Amino acid sequence: MEKDFAQEQRLDILLDAFMDELLQQGDRQKPYSITEKRQLLRSLMNIRRPGSMSKELLSVQDKYLKSIIEQKGIVRLSDIPVMRDGISIWQGDITRLAVDAIVNAANSQMLGCFVPLHTCIDNCIHTFAGVQLRGECYRQMNRLKEKYGSNYEQPTAVPLLTDGYNLPAKKIIHVVGPIVVNALTKDLEDALAMCYKNVLDMCRDNGLRSVAFCCISTGVFHFPNKRAAEIATETVSAWIKAHPGQLERVIFNVFKDEDRSYYEQLI
Repeated sequence: MEKDFAQEQRLDILLDAFMDELLQQGDRQKPYSITEKRQLLRSLMNIRRPGSMSKELLSVQDKYLKSIIEQKGIVRLSDIPVMRDGISIWQGDITRLAVDAIVNAANSQMLGCFVPLHTCIDNCIHTFAGVQLRGECYRQMNRLKEKYGSNYEQPTAVPLLTDGYNLPAKKIIHVVGPIVVNALTKDLEDALAMCYKNVLDMCRDNGLRSVAFCCISTGVFHFPNKRAAEIATETVSAWIKAHPGQLERVIFNVFKDEDRSYYEQLI
């Protein structure tokens, strides 16, 4: 009960701060139920532009988010069975995984999803990592814009590495997957394969021994789920064979039963 009370206090403190920062005076009516308060806070976090925040407020946010993740249940490598060659399948919320790196299916602006309460993985990761993540992405993208020009956007299959902040994962690897607009082409298939290869190369180069991949480019990017799973498993298996001992574990994180079925058939 004491934990719940402290968590509700944190929620109210954060709501007051975000509402003061982001809402007009007439919109600052705080909801009554805990569920509505949590939804409003997440919505405000989603729409907040990158910017500084006081150390005191960041501390409250961090304690609030870590408590939520603990309630959801942290999943460790020892909790996930190995199927073969250090490869696993795990179905569930990727923000629960205590691994060296999780992979975020990002957009080319690399700032996360700004749509309130959107169910995409980009929104979920940014929400539970905390506002520091959008800030780091913004700083990294600004440095790239200084180098390549103000209109720079992150190219497909070029990963960007950040800290995990309040997530159990130490790092997040953000990668833009190919978007299928009309028909699936060989170029799009090759681009998806490069997403997996380049992420694995980044893990190797940064001493990251375990990584959890989301289903890159499926969903709103319209890559066919079965073909995406085939490319993912083929690319990862070939990389592991070519780089023995470089990674301890590669996890295919799925959310839908459909995707789990495809990966189980392929591994």
